Amino acid sequence: MTLETRLRSRRDAGHKLLMPYLTGGVTAAWVDHLRALADAGADAIEVGLPFSDPTLDGVTIQQATEVALARGTTVRGILGDLTGLTDDVPLVASTYFNLVVRDGPERFCAALHDAGVSGLIVPDLPLDEAGELADAASAAGVELVLLASPATPQPRLDEIARRSRGFVYAVSLMGTTGERATVAASAATLATRIKRNTDRPVLVGFGISTPEHAVEAARSADGVIVGAAIMRRVLDGVTPHDVGADLAKMRRALDQERDQP
Repeated sequence: MTLETRLRSRRDAGHKLLMPYLTGGVTAAWVDHLRALADAGADAIEVGLPFSDPTLDGVTIQQATEVALARGTTVRGILGDLTGLTDDVPLVASTYFNLVVRDGPERFCAALHDAGVSGLIVPDLPLDEAGELADAASAAGVELVLLASPATPQPRLDEIARRSRGFVYAVSLMGTTGERATVAASAATLATRIKRNTDRPVLVGFGISTPEHAVEAARSADGVIVGAAIMRRVLDGVTPHDVGADLAKMRRALDQERDQP
């Protein structure tokens, strides 16, 4: 089952989608954290492939990246850890374009596929330069997810939705990743604009920090992506069980909202 097929199936069955983020290699037990997130009700899991200059990430993800790299983490090491790990929850790699260029798009995407990764997010990839990577990803059976921001004009937004695969990543605000006290008002507006002209799943990310945030953002979108809030807990040293419990609270909140009359 492809990433998009899985997400559409869950959405069409009435579920709001929940995708947590985890930096690969951030701890020796990072795969145990990933398993806990899967068991807690994740519909897909975004796995960060650390890059030394994560310009679109805030303090928490930058710190997680630094910790992972200091441990000697490599892309191939992460993919080796993922190989054969799970068939139940789709894995989506996210990284910066430099790492794709270093290997070449074909080799990079083939390595993702061999590790069982079904999606790819490259946040610094301009839409106008996405063609070669999109072709390589498609040939390897990997779905390239494109991002849209509140500043994206409607015609370009429609093109992003048309060319994206898996889902459309709606960036809730103009800024970096990170925990926030509230959900930006621009999140709902952007999700609504994207959904005008596409049936592809739309997930909101950046700043989703609490179960209440997840519920609020998912009212306009098909689901949410939560990253920094999880990585803060991992960096603070909590166990995989505790990380899974945190995500399970979001899962329950989303499900309870769905069940409201």
